[in-house]
Amino acid sequence: QQENDSAATGNSCMLSSVPVLSWLPRYSLRDNAIGDLISGISVGIMHLPQGMAYALLAAVPPVFGLYSSFYPILIYFIFGSSKHISVGTYAVMSVMIGGVTERLAPDTNFMMYDNATNQSMVNVLARDTERVKVAAAVTFLSGLFQMLLGLVKFGFVVTYLSEPLVRGYTTGAAIHVIVSQLKYTFGISPKRHSGPFALIFTVIEVCYLVPETNIGTLVVSLVSIIGLVMVKELNTYLGKKLPVPIPVELLGGKYGVEVVGEIPSGLQPPVMPTASLFGQVIGDAFALSVVGYGIAISLGRIFALKYGYKVDSNQELIALGLSNTIGGVFQCFAISCSMSRTMVQESTGGKTQVASALSAMVILVIMLWIGALFEELPKAVLAAIIYVNLQGMMKQFMDIPTLWKSNKVDMLVWVATLILTVLFNPDIGLAASIAFSMLTVIFRTQLPKYSLLGQVPETDIYRPVENYNQVNEIPGVVIFHSSATLYFANAEMYQDALAEKVRSQELLCTTQAYFDKLSKRLTCNVLGECLMDDPSMSCPVQEGEPDSSENEVEKGVATVEEGSKPDSTLPRAIILELSPVNFLDTVGVKTLRNVSRLYALISILLNLLTCSASLPRSFSPSISLYVL
Repeated sequence: QQENDSAATGNSCMLSSVPVLSWLPRYSLRDNAIGDLISGISVGIMHLPQGMAYALLAAVPPVFGLYSSFYPILIYFIFGSSKHISVGTYAVMSVMIGGVTERLAPDTNFMMYDNATNQSMVNVLARDTERVKVAAAVTFLSGLFQMLLGLVKFGFVVTYLSEPLVRGYTTGAAIHVIVSQLKYTFGISPKRHSGPFALIFTVIEVCYLVPETNIGTLVVSLVSIIGLVMVKELNTYLGKKLPVPIPVELLGGKYGVEVVGEIPSGLQPPVMPTASLFGQVIGDAFALSVVGYGIAISLGRIFALKYGYKVDSNQELIALGLSNTIGGVFQCFAISCSMSRTMVQESTGGKTQVASALSAMVILVIMLWIGALFEELPKAVLAAIIYVNLQGMMKQFMDIPTLWKSNKVDMLVWVATLILTVLFNPDIGLAASIAFSMLTVIFRTQLPKYSLLGQVPETDIYRPVENYNQVNEIPGVVIFHSSATLYFANAEMYQDALAEKVRSQELLCTTQAYFDKLSKRLTCNVLGECLMDDPSMSCPVQEGEPDSSENEVEKGVATVEEGSKPDSTLPRAIILELSPVNFLDTVGVKTLRNVSRLYALISILLNLLTCSASLPRSFSPSISLYVL
């Protein structure tokens, strides 16, 4: 029996680690084959221009974009858990790779003297060779990071990338992509700038070089952009009538401008990345691993929810990690999931990752036999393809008015992420954006909304009295609610807000001056316990018994004796509604103790309601604790 259980566990582990073994044997040719075939061919056609175009963003020769559209896809086909996303080259990842390659292998490092022209020129072959090594190294390392995070079950890290942050970040990265392609659009050669504000400096220099524009290149760019936009809109308009989208990205021709150049046929042999580069790209690799995973899992969950299956976040980390690690060995650059290709894959009938595998076969055919047909494709056309493919990201600016109406804090995160990404480049911008997003969470817990609750008539429902006209406060009882948890950062504000709410109802003491004097007389020892430094002082609630309050403070017990006639303006009890409080630190516990002792001085019982079962029980005996 134990051997059978062990075998079953091993099989289950194998199936979860290699998902293709679980779904491919059950693949239905009748239900899925035609849709996956059409989808695979359509997406494969898209991979060709996008792969070459995004290689320009990564600052490597276009053929390496084709490699990146082949090897990683096959790896994801085996290990990925999403049925619909199309992995491969992605604009944001490519521009991040380009920042690394141009930083570590700038043109200035490869200048050579040309005896024929008596001028210095760039040794393009040596430069591109070095940049490919840099791209492969950072891709390999980012894959290792993703696999490590997946193995330690760290898939939840994506929860720190909120939707406003991701959308603001991709919009900011899209602006970097657009600016990086201006040199191909105008046919100019601006200097490369790095570090903070590099994008601003690049835009200024492009404006300075505009008079040197190559008119032929500009004409090709404008015609390509107009043609692409028109056909994209036609695809949208006729989307339901066309079996496959029009492959308008496949524009060619020679216009006397800079072209793609040689595309060698065949595949590259595997080469281990240069380990000496790892120390210089470790930060960039980690940023790539987080961004690539965040985008892929976000899109994967959207389609999983739509079609009723589950995407394993940790398995996605491992799948992407293996795709990038093995891809780095085959000189690919980092990949993620593309929204445009995924939408085409889904809309043309793709139901499984067989569609992605077929799209990789399309790229294989191109690399082996027909790649030479695209050697004369102008780079300006590739730049135009990039611009048009960024349409969706630029439309995300419409998030701003939507978020303004729904949640202004989320709008602030969106705008701040955009600004930080534009000013500090995608890698530093991501870290700064996450830090800013975390700060908004902290500030929201520090500035919660405090309210008094009243009962909806003839129900057990309680709502804030300031927001609802028909709720009634319970006579003699104050129910106090905070919208955030109670901890060291807001403990003092919590206590002040409670005092303010009680004072505003004139329920605490018959005279405001007495309460102020009472608060000033309280002192705290090193344990945070509040005591009276004037034992003779007592609340005028129970006249004729000056020592009762003092005794109650010493005992930590609040009581109202039978036969006494307490002031009718005082509540019998204060209830702290603690449903938002999911934890209490030592400062929070001391705050509740101090509040209890303070109100015990005037014989008001403190109750804690809807407490989490995980909260500590070490409260004063004067506090009644109700756990739900």
